[in-house]
Amino acid sequence: MIERVVAACDGASKGNPGPAGWAWVVADSGEKPERWEAGPLGTATNNVAELTALERLLSAMDPDVPLEIRMDSQYAMKAVTTWLPGWKRKGWKTASGKPVANQELVERIDALLDGRSVEFRYVPAHQVDGDPLNDFADRAASQAASVQQPAGTEYDSPEPPPAPDTPTAAVTSRRSAGGGKGAGKANGRPSSRTITAKFPGRCVCGRSYAAGEQIAKNAQGWGHPECRELAG
Repeated sequence: MIERVVAACDGASKGNPGPAGWAWVVADSGEKPERWEAGPLGTATNNVAELTALERLLSAMDPDVPLEIRMDSQYAMKAVTTWLPGWKRKGWKTASGKPVANQELVERIDALLDGRSVEFRYVPAHQVDGDPLNDFADRAASQAASVQQPAGTEYDSPEPPPAPDTPTAAVTSRRSAGGGKGAGKANGRPSSRTITAKFPGRCVCGRSYAAGEQIAKNAQGWGHPECRELAG
């Protein structure tokens, strides 16, 4: 019996639409990044980037190998696991009768999934202690979107750096300075409570979030939990 392989894929768009990129990463037996690839898309939307990342991952893998695919895009995941059968029955029309967006990409993914053993797993994006494979794919896709150059193990590329629009250092430094007088709510910082977004939106950091992602209140509205302090 062939052992299941764990992988993750992600897409990024700087502007939605804007400079976009895709990435996938395959883990070793310890779920550490072993093989990865990322590439540019020119100008595209987040949804196109997310679907392209999935299509490139499936194309790169042996169809006989069972896969667990981790994704932070509920749109891309639901497109190929939930909505696809209905779209096909309706002649590639949505429930409202409109043409299905990104139909060609979805059709290619549908063909690549045929006869394969694939388990999709949703993982929330941009979490401080989130899924490391998803984080790797996110950083690789963001880099590809920014520099518009391919990268990966076949290019002998180094591990992708933190995305330019991810305020990791600022959040870490502020959290490290927390505690003592005025810490938490006493110093005006927003609550740590998170909720599930009912609608897509844009965080104070400039990145968008999708419906279904975990978001937190900040001084300017709602956004990624790790960005709540930047808006204070």
